[in-house]
Amino acid sequence: MTAAVDNAATDLGRLDILVNNAGAFPLGPVEELGLDAFELTVAVNVRAPFVASQAAIRHMAAGGRIINIGSNMAERTVFPGFALYAMSKTALTGLTKALGRELGPRAITVNLINPGPTDTALNPADGPNAETINGLTALGHYARPDDIAAAVAFLAGPGGRYITGATVNVDGGFTI
Repeated sequence: MTAAVDNAATDLGRLDILVNNAGAFPLGPVEELGLDAFELTVAVNVRAPFVASQAAIRHMAAGGRIINIGSNMAERTVFPGFALYAMSKTALTGLTKALGRELGPRAITVNLINPGPTDTALNPADGPNAETINGLTALGHYARPDDIAAAVAFLAGPGGRYITGATVNVDGGFTI
């Protein structure tokens, strides 16, 4: 991970933006999830954003942006079996706030986007649970991937220059 960030900074001549957008999603009752599922989830959802951020910070100047992608499940878990995933994505809140405070004097912002139900191949808006999930959002439908991308673009652009340590829920009102 560090090598990938270092190579990108070298190839591009600098590094302005890091978006941490990886996720492992093991589901099941806590008593049935083994330590292998725990280790994988923490490695992908917590360790990777920490390591990538640590590497990126070394290359960022004033105006740099780190944007973490979390999950609405960090704030509202409506189905059983999400404990491990929710725990790991909740850790990004602490990382975001702490880095926002630490990097603020260097004019590097750090923010978290918590997407809600989003129409993807793994979670289609016409899937078997879609009607239930739609009923849990205030807007009554899934997000499109470009809804999440628009929030990332805003935080990465000039409009996000005075926002740091914040969580932006792009969830159609799922967490209200």
